Amino acid sequence: MELINVKLEIPDGVNLVLGQSHFIKTAEDLYEVMVTSVPGAKFGLAFAEASGPCLVRSDGNDTELVALAVKQLLAIGAGHSFLLLMREAYPINVLNAIKSCPEVCRIFCATANPLQVVVAQSEQGRGILGVIDGSSPTGVESEDDKRARRDFLRQIGYKR
Repeated sequence: MELINVKLEIPDGVNLVLGQSHFIKTAEDLYEVMVTSVPGAKFGLAFAEASGPCLVRSDGNDTELVALAVKQLLAIGAGHSFLLLMREAYPINVLNAIKSCPEVCRIFCATANPLQVVVAQSEQGRGILGVIDGSSPTGVESEDDKRARRDFLRQIGYKR
């Protein structure tokens, strides 16, 4: 078995959700999750089949994000994986709905950080082992850092 580190390209202003799902209906169902959860969001998604023709299925309402999701999911190359790229929405807006989708087995990450996907390759194919999401911690927050975090959450409307 070989370990491969796949670095994903995440354009400015784009968030993503990377997960595992088990059925061809994933593309349609995640499309519905996006348009019903955040109607104004721009998004593209790709889902890799793991049997039959083993195609990458795609959908979305932003052609650039759809093409990028397909390109990056092909680079990962793991069957039954999906990649959802979004603008004008955040994972927090859609994550619970994605988790409730009957086909979704797991979420590896939801992020806008630099992302590396750790992939195992065997004679059968590829599978996602995990992700490296962002950077390592540099310390522990101070009281000033806590105040700044709390102020930021209120500034962007996530707390009152």
